[in-house]
Amino acid sequence: MKNMRFSKLLIPDTKIYLWMMTLFVGIIAYYNTWIGSIGILVLMYFAYYNWKTQHNRQEMWTKYIEDLSSNIDSVTRYAVLDMPIPLVVIEFDGSISWYNATFSEMIDTKDLLEKNIEDVIGGFKINNILKEKEDMVVEVTIEDRHYKVLYNIVKTSTNDEKYMIMLYWIEITNFQNLKVKYNEEKPVVILIEVDNYDDVLKNTEEANRPLVIAEIDRRISLWGSRMNAAIQKYQKDKYITFVENQYVELLETKKFTILDEIREIQVGNQIPITLSIGVGANGKSPAQLEEYARAAMDLALGRGGDQAVVKKIKTLNFYGGKTKAVEKRTKVKARVIAHALRQLIDQSKEVVIMGHNFPDMDSLGAALGVYRAVRNREREAYIVLDHVNEAIKNLYDHIKEYEEYKFINCEDLLSGVSKDTLVVVVDTHRPNFTQCPKVLEIAERVVLIDHHRRGAEFIDQAVLTYLEPYASSTCELIAEILQYMDDKINIEKIEAEALLAGITVDTKNFSFKTGVRTFEAASWLRRAGADTTNVRQLFQDDLDTFVSIADVVKNAKSIGNNIALSVCSKDMENTSLVAAQAADELLNIRGITASFVLGIRNNQEIIISGRSLGDINVQLILEKLGGGGHLSVAGAQLKDKTIEEAKAVLEKAIEEYFEEGEES
Repeated sequence: MKNMRFSKLLIPDTKIYLWMMTLFVGIIAYYNTWIGSIGILVLMYFAYYNWKTQHNRQEMWTKYIEDLSSNIDSVTRYAVLDMPIPLVVIEFDGSISWYNATFSEMIDTKDLLEKNIEDVIGGFKINNILKEKEDMVVEVTIEDRHYKVLYNIVKTSTNDEKYMIMLYWIEITNFQNLKVKYNEEKPVVILIEVDNYDDVLKNTEEANRPLVIAEIDRRISLWGSRMNAAIQKYQKDKYITFVENQYVELLETKKFTILDEIREIQVGNQIPITLSIGVGANGKSPAQLEEYARAAMDLALGRGGDQAVVKKIKTLNFYGGKTKAVEKRTKVKARVIAHALRQLIDQSKEVVIMGHNFPDMDSLGAALGVYRAVRNREREAYIVLDHVNEAIKNLYDHIKEYEEYKFINCEDLLSGVSKDTLVVVVDTHRPNFTQCPKVLEIAERVVLIDHHRRGAEFIDQAVLTYLEPYASSTCELIAEILQYMDDKINIEKIEAEALLAGITVDTKNFSFKTGVRTFEAASWLRRAGADTTNVRQLFQDDLDTFVSIADVVKNAKSIGNNIALSVCSKDMENTSLVAAQAADELLNIRGITASFVLGIRNNQEIIISGRSLGDINVQLILEKLGGGGHLSVAGAQLKDKTIEEAKAVLEKAIEEYFEEGEES
């Protein structure tokens, strides 16, 4: 600060010189009056000259400022009146106060004063401008032109608190057209696989096999040529296709008609040919596009095939999938999974087995089967079970008679899980549907065994996944795995009965989704000691539950398309059990091919049980509501809705299902 003050003394200043001259003249006048008088005259002249110079400089500076202000005002008026971009000034209520000629030309309309801008420009909302954040851009389309709207709020008067909005319209039509063209021409990877290639050829006479293969290739090539696609067959039953993004929207609009075209092939084949299609779009690189396509293909195969899955970053869209999954006759995969599971168990200190929330016979039975596999390998095993519902009460009470089985709740599990813990998830592949979702975030090794058609939500971190939608139940898969875990049958009677009960409940007494391997698994369990009479007793209901089921069936109504709909009363106990069994009973009514039963569980969420005879895919319907399951057995849970609202969204989903079927 001192240096700054000192430096100011060195700046030339006429006043300082005058004061110095006055001092010297005074000293001279003291010694010599005549010379002092001359010095005073000279000093007066210099003082006058200094005043005159300062005055002229002040006038020049003032004139310069005034001229500059005048020029700025002129430039401002020119910029506003003759601005090359459209400009309009509006009140906060939307009325137009002023606009330039460019704005009038933009909308090709005159006499706009006092009109509301929302009426003049359709689709424009003032609230979008006022609520705009820094990272948001308001865009408006006028006919075929695109504009980005910038705004500025100005105060019109210093005395009156009045504000107006100035809107600047920046045309971005060329940018938008370029953006659209870029999005249309972005590459997309499509993977195609013939689901039942080997089965089709095995059931086709040898002379017709080349015709079948050629017809598949021809139809896929023709389908690709309509999109200017590049198709490469890299295995006997697999194809990879590269196409522009603009054709994906067309494929989705037409619901991937290639699925139906391939299924209609009849050149000597005795069974229909089905495809699985995985589409990867909107990836940042070719590698990511292939990753998306393979993830979509895994989903399509995991859901039973005969469908297309489109993956766009985090969005998944499903098309097709209205036919039953083809049963695989070979047990090679079951043997491979059994050996891999045995190694994982041997490498673990303890194993935790976990089913889904509100467990049923299939979930608990499968857990007991895995429990036996772990104990046979001399490792500690625990079954996660937070609460017992009516669906498993009979089986659970029977199990509790044996002291061998160890159950654990979610809270105790989270405090004791370690890196050496192996978590086996059965009868569900959705993390949020498990008994303890948080343990999946902690555990380093997770095994997944399930028979449901794969949905968008999935346990991705599993080190071993056995997802077979063709299987009747998870208990069927576990029964096959147990046969390959050890050379000899080593399973307790209660465990065999629990596994058989799981198969029985999911197949509705071997009448739904039952294949050759289902009966083979059941016969193996029968040889292992399962008593069918004891299994039947596990499904016995008390009188109140039976009456509740009868009431639900009695109150059912037909909603068209051979579908029955009913609702459980609010004061009904065991809602989950009643809804499931009532939906099963409704299928016994002549003319009903699908049924849905709604109920309130725990006074807070709506549950929906869907059943069908196979003609209607209840899984696709309930997937629209966030649920899932199988073609003939599915369920969903809705929160923050009343029964009436749930019925409305369910009926809308059913309507959309049939509309999609008609379009395809």
